[in-house]
Amino acid sequence: MSPHAARRSVRSRAPGKINVFLAVGALQDDGYHEVATAYQAVSLYEDVTAVEADDFAVEITGPIDTTGVPVDGSNLALRAARAVAERSGYRGGVHLTIEKRVPVAGGMGGGSADAAATLVAVDALWGTALGRDELLRIAAELGADVPFALAGGTAVGTGRGDELSAALAKGEFHWVLALAEDGLSTPAVYRALDEHRDRHRADIGPVRATPVVDANVLQALRAGDAELLAESLHNDLQAPAMRLAPKLAATLEAGEEAGALAGLVSGSGPTVAFLVADIDAALEVQIALSASGVRVARATGPVHGARLLH
Repeated sequence: MSPHAARRSVRSRAPGKINVFLAVGALQDDGYHEVATAYQAVSLYEDVTAVEADDFAVEITGPIDTTGVPVDGSNLALRAARAVAERSGYRGGVHLTIEKRVPVAGGMGGGSADAAATLVAVDALWGTALGRDELLRIAAELGADVPFALAGGTAVGTGRGDELSAALAKGEFHWVLALAEDGLSTPAVYRALDEHRDRHRADIGPVRATPVVDANVLQALRAGDAELLAESLHNDLQAPAMRLAPKLAATLEAGEEAGALAGLVSGSGPTVAFLVADIDAALEVQIALSASGVRVARATGPVHGARLLH
């Protein structure tokens, strides 16, 4: 293709997520854990622009610190594009520009959102027409959170989080997100959980190999009841994340003192998600946390999964 020829481009968007419930099963022989999680997609988005190219490349932009995001072949969005090319037999390439708003290594699935948005974008750009089911299969091969970023809404995830079943959710939930300055490594948080369980095995007792989502969580989501959901928020990774990042305890306390119904570490952290009653409460919590020096963002959920922008 001539460097002067007009190159087609496609723009897509995918949401970050909050795990409103996350139970982690026992460590298995293959080094992985089964999980049971309730995901909610929220209105903090990653935008991807895909432009026809002869090879594969990615650049990162956005209003947040993106220094920790790789731009080599390990980048999840590039891997997503290559997977679509391989599956479809497409011979060209793509240049991806990712505008990031979801915290990097923040427990909100930003990299997974990049990959999901890329799957939708390159499928449209290249006209590969793989279909939603095939894109979901590719998504599951890329990472546990990628299928949910593709699907969006509210869902229960089992297995490694990639086996999704839709969950009914009524109305709109309001969140205030406390964004930490430094990320946390997901494998490190899981290791800290396993070490804690090993040390306290006599007190904890056996951990279920196959956890389940608390029925109260699903009931609260179906009812659109923020107060009921606040009582049921849970994350097995919260305690190990707080051991690795002790400042999270003060952030949780500050948000709840400012009027949040409840707060929890999102996924493997260190983003802290505060559930609030309404937009007025969200503004109060946002102002209080900002005054204490915490970087914050407001979001609502559930929202759609990865889609093209027209």
